[in-house]
Amino acid sequence: MGDDSSAQYEFKRWRRYGKDRLYVTRVADSEQVGYFDVVAGTHHPGQPALSDELTAAVGAWSRPEGEPSPSPAPEPAAPGRSKDPDASPAPPPPTVIDLAHNAPGISLQAQIDAAHAAGQRATLLRRIFLGKHARSPWERGAIGERLVAAELQKLQEKDPRWLFLHSIPVGANDADIDHLLIGPAGVFSINSKNHAGMKVWVGGNTFMVNGVRQPHIRNSRHEAKRAAKLLSQAAGFDVHVRGMVVPINADDFTVKAQPDDVTVINRNRLRKHLRRLPERLPQPTVDILFEHARRSTTWLG
Repeated sequence: MGDDSSAQYEFKRWRRYGKDRLYVTRVADSEQVGYFDVVAGTHHPGQPALSDELTAAVGAWSRPEGEPSPSPAPEPAAPGRSKDPDASPAPPPPTVIDLAHNAPGISLQAQIDAAHAAGQRATLLRRIFLGKHARSPWERGAIGERLVAAELQKLQEKDPRWLFLHSIPVGANDADIDHLLIGPAGVFSINSKNHAGMKVWVGGNTFMVNGVRQPHIRNSRHEAKRAAKLLSQAAGFDVHVRGMVVPINADDFTVKAQPDDVTVINRNRLRKHLRRLPERLPQPTVDILFEHARRSTTWLG
């Protein structure tokens, strides 16, 4: 091993998804100092104040006998000096957008604007079936997302350990996650469903609205698995995400049996349900996952 200072830290080497990272945890208080990207040769502290400590800890670390210490990857050749004169220049890295600024329902705004431009108006029937402010079905969805967002805000005001994002664009096919919630009880992808004035019935994998079966549970399951994969790739460790479907303002809401891997919960009971769940994630992990989740590049896959 390296010098004695390495005994102050616990080192964990993680290789998966084409990544190779060395995670550093302070032994005295179990503080996650951060990780060293062995492939890129870059340091990623858990918070800016830990940058120097992470660098020193990685410097003191050496692999057991027979394995080399992590070393930075060679720097890329300067532009214009490619060994292959016919090689195309590398594309610029994607722009990183902070998703923490996304408003709930913002991903539906283009469809809402198009409906308005097409002359859709808040007729009496739309007010009855879509809500008093809805001039199109897209507005019904946006209204539902804002109502769920208000519940998450109240949850955070009661317990600041809970962090959340809205309207997360995923991939390149206009898919999105209505809300991503990260807190002491885990990570949840939440799908808002505005079924105001309707009858909702749930039994296992069956989700019925006014007697018509809907794919909400299947879609939520797929969304959670995709979110777990992308967050795991970004964070460098396995992340479990549970899907949730939140019906809003249904006239009648009945759950005969919950699905095995998706939670269906009325909006009015959402906060109470979340606060009753057992704690699974320490706050440093919550913070690390939120930092990855808020970056738009995390969700490009």
